[in-house]
Amino acid sequence: MAERRLLALAAAALLCIAAFLAIGLKGNIAFVLELRLLKLAALVQVGVAIALSTVIFQTVTGNRILTPSVMGLDALYLFGQMLMIFLLGGIGYVSLDPQLKFGIEVLLLMALASALLLPMLRSRLDMGLMLLSGVVFGVLFRSLYALLARLIDPNEFAVAQTASFANFNAVRTDLLVFAAIVTAVAAVVAWRARHVLDVVSLGPDTATGLGIGWAGTVTGLLLLVSALVAVSTALVGPVAFFGLLVAALAERIVGTRRHGVLLPAAALAGIVVLVGGQTLFQHALGNATALGVVIEFVGGLVFLLLLFLGSRK
Repeated sequence: MAERRLLALAAAALLCIAAFLAIGLKGNIAFVLELRLLKLAALVQVGVAIALSTVIFQTVTGNRILTPSVMGLDALYLFGQMLMIFLLGGIGYVSLDPQLKFGIEVLLLMALASALLLPMLRSRLDMGLMLLSGVVFGVLFRSLYALLARLIDPNEFAVAQTASFANFNAVRTDLLVFAAIVTAVAAVVAWRARHVLDVVSLGPDTATGLGIGWAGTVTGLLLLVSALVAVSTALVGPVAFFGLLVAALAERIVGTRRHGVLLPAAALAGIVVLVGGQTLFQHALGNATALGVVIEFVGGLVFLLLLFLGSRK
């Protein structure tokens, strides 16, 4: 049953992709198709990256409410970006190769995320403390981001301002190739680790008893999550509740937490929501509103619903 629903999700994703490419296609078809293919590649990467990072992070933390964005990883990425602008200056930052900048930011995010999150996971905090820690980290890094923004020149701040909010209409096409490599490698690693993730979901004590090296495994998975968060944030900006939305939607559709099904289901759900939503807003609604705003609103409602249902158990 779960496999059939997974195939239905795949068919829905292909239908959304075909609609995104074909609807309203006129004029210089080759030129329009090229632009749409670039944007489609970015949307697919973002959908896959956020979905996989959320599912893996929820498995590691043992909590269906926590996401990398809720724990402040996207704010941490933005702070690292602003820190580079502060240290190098606007001209120095812009003159760097985009792939080199992205690589530095990914490595910085991996290091900081591991330093912040590993102690919490090892101390096995409960859900309330983890949520509180995530809120504190998010506020801290956004405050540091705002502090550096006040210290730098306004012209330099304009360099980083566009990355401070999600925009699915203006993706970073200059990072597509490098981001695609990171996303593909991370997806392959996640797929190969699907059985390990099934064991990790049982908890640290049970996983250790079944032969999983908990510390090393959790560290590797957090590094993987950090790389995926960097990809999505670099391409479209921070999206707080999108991962929570697609992870909950995928679990609801396939009806299982088995990662061999849940990982591809979440990735396909992310593609359906992003590509299908962008197609709907662009062609049916005439870009009357931003897709990111709607996703954040619906995702926030899902977050509150899951929090309410969890408190009643």
